[in-house]
Amino acid sequence: MFTGIVEQIGKVFSITVSDSTESGGGGFSLVIENANLVLDDAKIGDSIAVNGVCLTITEITDNKTKVKFGIAPETLRKTNLGELKVGSVVNLERAMSVGQRFSGHFVQGHVDTTVKISKITQDPPNSVIFEFTVSPSSELSGGIDFLSYIIPKGYICLDGTSLTVVSVDQQKRTFTVMLIKYTQDNVIMMTKKVGDSVNIEGDQLAKYVEKVVMGMLFGGKFGSEGRSEWSEGDQKVIQSRTENQLELLISKIVDEKLSQHSKNK
Repeated sequence: MFTGIVEQIGKVFSITVSDSTESGGGGFSLVIENANLVLDDAKIGDSIAVNGVCLTITEITDNKTKVKFGIAPETLRKTNLGELKVGSVVNLERAMSVGQRFSGHFVQGHVDTTVKISKITQDPPNSVIFEFTVSPSSELSGGIDFLSYIIPKGYICLDGTSLTVVSVDQQKRTFTVMLIKYTQDNVIMMTKKVGDSVNIEGDQLAKYVEKVVMGMLFGGKFGSEGRSEWSEGDQKVIQSRTENQLELLISKIVDEKLSQHSKNK
């Protein structure tokens, strides 16, 4: 568990697509340098968020300045870690410890998908607004529309940084965040340009609420995790049931209010 408060900006030292060493495990590995702060009390097996992705430490240099991580194929598919090059900068954060101040929000380090930067606008005197475009639901996203988890003034994790959503445009499929000067200087966002991808982890509470509500209303395959299996007929059923359930809910609320009003006379 993390908070989205970036502790240090590291730099990619090396990338090995097929790392045959013991710490590489025969898969894709990533070595980050300039990581002395987050490695101060770290050991092999600990978790560190790299651009918001929870990764397990597989090796630490003796001087505690470099750290290696093994990266799974699923992580490469869902995040921007596969786009990194030697010299790329990354946000780093250690896992939470008991008793520390909680300045951000609950971040699991389980990135949902990536979004594209569509606009960067100066907001005088010293703030910057980033606009991001969210792709429609697809087979890769499991049929989930991640824009549904983003609300104005809610929180969001972008490349491991806890930020507040400024606005959401459902029709354009965009949302914006604002970076104050301190954030600009202490995370990697300002190194990015229009068209670059950014890791996104949505609101966990929204996901759980959706799962419970969908299960209560529809049950079975109409739970949120089954979206990729919905046919056109399923979607019509969902729309019909939603309308019926909303009508019943509104009717119940009206009846309760009328009854309460009658008692108060």
